[in-house]
Amino acid sequence: MSTQKKKPIKRAVALQYQPSKHAAPVVTAKGQGFVAEKIIALAKKENIPIKDDPDLVQLLSQVDLDEQIPPAVYQVVAEIFSFIYQLNNRYKKENA
Repeated sequence: MSTQKKKPIKRAVALQYQPSKHAAPVVTAKGQGFVAEKIIALAKKENIPIKDDPDLVQLLSQVDLDEQIPPAVYQVVAEIFSFIYQLNNRYKKENA
């Protein structure tokens, strides 16, 4: 009997928020395994901030592509977007 643990399958979900188009963020990409790795690699390449939150990814993975996130996760997603906006503002000031 092996005591080796299985490596968990990597999952990723990408969100986009355009207040002029939608009332809430929209799931723009999602996947697991190879697809998740590609989503993460593209985000890193484009300097898009990444939040490692497996529980949130699990919830958001249930949302269809191009659909808005459910109200139940508004608060946590709002906190993440707030953090990202702060990073973007700091980056702009440092590189102005």
